[in-house]
This record gives sequence, C-alpha cells and structure tokens, in this order.
Amino acid sequence: MKKIFTNLTFWVLTAIAAGALLGEIYPETAVKMKPLGEGFIEIVKLFISPIIFLTISLGISGMGDLKKVGRVGGKAILYFEIVTTLALIIGIIVANLIQPGSGVNTKAVASGDISSYTKTASSFSWWQFLKNNFTIQVLIFSIAFGIFLSKYRGRQRIVDILGFFSKYVFKALHFVMLFAPIGAFGGMAFTIGKYGLQALVPLGKLMITVYLTMAIFIFLVLGLLLKYYKVSLWKLLKYIREELLVVLGTSSSEAGLPSLMEKLERMGCTKSVVGLVVPAGYSFNLDGTTIYLSMATIFLAQVYDIHLDMMQVLTIIGVLMITSKGAAGVTGSGFVVLASTLTAIRVIPLEGLALLLGVDRFMSEARSITNFIGNAVATVWLASNEKEFDRDKMKLAFESVQETENILTDNLEIEDKTPSDTTKKNHEL
Repeated sequence: MKKIFTNLTFWVLTAIAAGALLGEIYPETAVKMKPLGEGFIEIVKLFISPIIFLTISLGISGMGDLKKVGRVGGKAILYFEIVTTLALIIGIIVANLIQPGSGVNTKAVASGDISSYTKTASSFSWWQFLKNNFTIQVLIFSIAFGIFLSKYRGRQRIVDILGFFSKYVFKALHFVMLFAPIGAFGGMAFTIGKYGLQALVPLGKLMITVYLTMAIFIFLVLGLLLKYYKVSLWKLLKYIREELLVVLGTSSSEAGLPSLMEKLERMGCTKSVVGLVVPAGYSFNLDGTTIYLSMATIFLAQVYDIHLDMMQVLTIIGVLMITSKGAAGVTGSGFVVLASTLTAIRVIPLEGLALLLGVDRFMSEARSITNFIGNAVATVWLASNEKEFDRDKMKLAFESVQETENILTDNLEIEDKTPSDTTKKNHEL
C-alpha cells in the first residue's frame, strides 16, 4: 500500500479531482490557486531550452552522418504536414456531420471581450513566427552547434561536459516533477472556479463534438500509424500517463515536454531523433489545435447560418494549413490564429469568437493532450522508419509500467485474503 502513496500518477489524479471539487464548491478561493498552476509551468519551461540544446547537440555529434540529420528533418516536416492536414479534414467532416452550431441561441451564450485577440491577429508571417517562437530558435541553434561539434576534432571534451550537464539537468527535472500534483491542482481549480461547469451547458454539443473528434483522431489515425510498426498506442499512452495527467491539469503541453523527451529516449528512440522531432513538432505538429481551429470555424458558420460551398471549405483548409503553424508562438494562440483565419476568409463574422470564450479553456485541455500524444507518436513513427528505434528498450519500458499497475492490484488482493485467513484460523481453533 505504501507504494501507491509514492506513485506520482496517484497524486496527480487526486490533485485534479481536489482542484475540480474546490472550483465547484468555493470558486472564489479556487481562482486564487492560479499562481500554483502557472508557477509550475514556468518552472518546467526553464528546462525546455537546455534539454533541447543538450539532446540535439549530443545526438547530432554522436550520429556522425549529417545526411541522416537532413533526412530525418525532411521526413519530420513532411509527416507533420500530412498528418495535420488529415486532422484538418477530419475536423471539418465531423463538424459538418454533427453540426454543433445549428440552433445555438447566441443570446443565451455568455460572451466576452475579444479585442485583445483581434488586435493581435494579422496575416501570417514566417518572420514573425520565427521571431516569436523561442523553441524554434533554440532548435535551429542546437542543430547548427551539433553540426559544428560533429566536425570539430577536439569534440570529445565538449561532449563529456555536455553529457555531465545533461545528467544533472534531468535529475533536477525529476525533482521538479514531484511538484506536478500542486501544478495540476492549481490549474484545474482555477479553470473550474473561473469559468464554472455551467459554462459548458449552452455549448455542450460543441464540446462533445470536439472531444469525440480528437478521440477518433488519436485512436484511429495515430493508432494505425503506430500499428504499422507494431507498436501499441494503448501501451504508449499508459507509459506517458503521468505527463498526460499533468498536461490535463495545467492545460499546457509545455508542462510535459521535457519529461516526454526523456521518456521517449528511454523507450528506445535515439537521442538525435527525439531532439529533432519533439521540439519541431511542438511548433509544426499541432494536431489538436488544428482540429479545434477547423471545427470552430465550421461551428461559427453554422451558428450564423452561413452556407459554405466547396471552394470556401477548401479556402479554409488552405488558410488554416498556414495560420495554424503560428499557434505555438503567440500568447492566446488559439483565438489569435482563429481571428486571423476568419479575417482572411471574410465570410464569418469576427465577433462570433466571443461565443467561444467561455468554453475555450475546457477545450484547451483536449487540444494540449492531442498535440502531446501526436508528437509522441510522430517521434516513435519516425524513429522506427529510420531504424533508430530499440524495440528491446520499448518492451522493458512498457513492462515497468505494467509492474507499477500491478502494485494496486496486488495490495487489494492481499487485503482481500487477510480476513479469510483470519477466519480460517479461528475455525481451526
């Protein structure tokens, strides 16, 4: 039983439940818990840049073949574009089939001020994307440094130093992750306390549709991608479940990013593939965000009873293929990108964004989790495709998760047997 109470998954789940309960019963107090969630995310974000730099630099310098680096990078970008486009199409198809916006009474839906988002919205610029996205900047610098290191004759001394720092950076990260329940508690308490579960009722159909679509994408599309290389999606999800719960509680994929990179490497993906794919995926492989943007656009068209012909739908897909790439580099990115998209297509009223403010926080959890899972799957798939995946390590990693799961079952069985054993002794006496 003691092992249960030292299990991080148990405490994160407990914290999420406690945060939701506090938010529902004492909303004013729950809102004040916001710094706990934001503070945890900010601390974890401090690890993202050094981990990306160390992982990529050491990975490329140890790879030797720089052509392979270019090949992996090219495959990753192609993979991201194909999968996110597929996510876009699925979102539009499901939204048109279920029609969550039909019959919505705009007067009954709480709305808010969208001026801060519409002011930021502008035409997509690759320069602005690179300028605002620090993760991409670190990624580019790390690749350049890794290439330099691979050509430098005296690199071993530098590699040893970087390896030393890498060891202690991950040790520090493990320590910080012990506070994940506090961050999850603060994030969930604030969300429920600020927006309330009642905010979900008017737009409940949209919420259900979005979550259903993301579930279809994860278990059908991503599941089939992994099945191609005989990797179980379900086992992968159980392997990264602690990170998924942290992302759920904080509504931020950044909260689990450093830990994900370490786990994927431990699972069998090489350091170079993990270092290239995960950081790039954080900016280019936003499956959940892409699904949400496509569905929100169609939803607003349905709310205002605007019929979109095939050419307009194709225009929306084309615009979102570009604007969605900037979603990771801007604060309040979902609304900014959506505002940019609506401005570009000039068919749907921009003020419709106000209808989504009340439920956006709840849907951001689905977006973050889908983005997170999408990048984990992309890394495993590309590592397998490049034959840079150790299946023996994968089996050991999955087995360790199964052993942890058995702890609770074993303890419950022991408790069940104890009374019967006592009864048996009494009977013998």
